Amino acid sequence: MGRQIRVPGAVLAAALLVFAGAGCSGTAVPGGPDAKASPSRAGSSDAPPAGAPAGGDVLPGMVTTAVARTQLAALKVAPVGTMAGYSRAKFTHWAEQGNKCDTREAVLKRDGAEVKQDAECRAVSGTWKSLYDGVVVTDAGKMDIDHIVPLAEGWRSGASGWDAARRKAFANDLTHPQLLAVTAASNRSKGDQSPDLWQPPDRASWCQYGRAWTTVKSTYELTVTEAEKKMLTTMLDTCAS
Repeated sequence: MGRQIRVPGAVLAAALLVFAGAGCSGTAVPGGPDAKASPSRAGSSDAPPAGAPAGGDVLPGMVTTAVARTQLAALKVAPVGTMAGYSRAKFTHWAEQGNKCDTREAVLKRDGAEVKQDAECRAVSGTWKSLYDGVVVTDAGKMDIDHIVPLAEGWRSGASGWDAARRKAFANDLTHPQLLAVTAASNRSKGDQSPDLWQPPDRASWCQYGRAWTTVKSTYELTVTEAEKKMLTTMLDTCAS
């Protein structure tokens, strides 16, 4: 048995006072209620980017199915507008988002898992699951950033009358469900088509796609065609609630 060391009573009392004071200092206990929650999609301990999606959806600013139905019912129905005067250059993108990042890189960071970026904010590694086709990608170069409501579709449903600032906001919107990282193949298959002409090949994504499209059109007060509205209704009908 080792030699027993006696601690003077005064020293022990002082130590207990220090310990008690530390316990009241508000220091968070790892895993306790004051601990910061770990981001679910980011690849570091940093806070998730502004506009990060809520749980269950892969897009920010999503509404419930009931709200989407109300939005859809309120949208103005009109024929397809003209493409006269359209140019992608009239929708400034991708805009700078700070820290050398533009909108594209911000969405790649937001929508991926374990995303690593270089000093120029370019995604150099990570994993992305494309909502439209369910394909998993580990090369950022194979991902496109899709405008849920394409720029050309926005033009022919009301954006032709906007000023440059509103078009820029529409093309770089990180708050509403307007931008999404998807496979280049699925994005280019979609092109500038509306839901009545193109639907995501993975039917499991229709609920999110229909709600997102409806919310963006509602937010920007864009019109829909009869066929478009009918297909959006079909998509919302795939939602569980």
